[in-house]
Amino acid sequence: MKMNQSQITGMLIDLEPELRLELIHQAQSAYRQAYVPYSHYPVGSAVLSSSGKIYSGCNVENASYGLTVCAERNAIFHAVAQGERELNGIAIAVPTDGFPSPCGACRQVIREFAVDCPVILINGSGQTRLTSLKVLLPESFGPEYL
Repeated sequence: MKMNQSQITGMLIDLEPELRLELIHQAQSAYRQAYVPYSHYPVGSAVLSSSGKIYSGCNVENASYGLTVCAERNAIFHAVAQGERELNGIAIAVPTDGFPSPCGACRQVIREFAVDCPVILINGSGQTRLTSLKVLLPESFGPEYL
């Protein structure tokens, strides 16, 4: 199912404006904590859980590149460690001119905790691009198939 911009915007309207702004703010704050000595590409993320709490995370690189953890997964794992099991939205921020995009692994981890949810992408100028998990990961595979 492909969603059009009006459906995505409708999904974001379901999030209270204060929550959207707080997600954006926390994602932007999180990239300032990123540990990125190799890529020099800091990323911050904030997830809104179904309980209404927001959890943030940043990317953490490792000299053994495969052990690097993306900001999105870091934020989601933080939420899960606090007992959360359902996501209602995610924001991803970078300090560069371009917009971020979650990698395939992060898209699948988001899918583990949401069939669909709004995804807010934020660049270094504070501009936002709105999308959804279903747009980023169409015809996804989730836990209900097991």
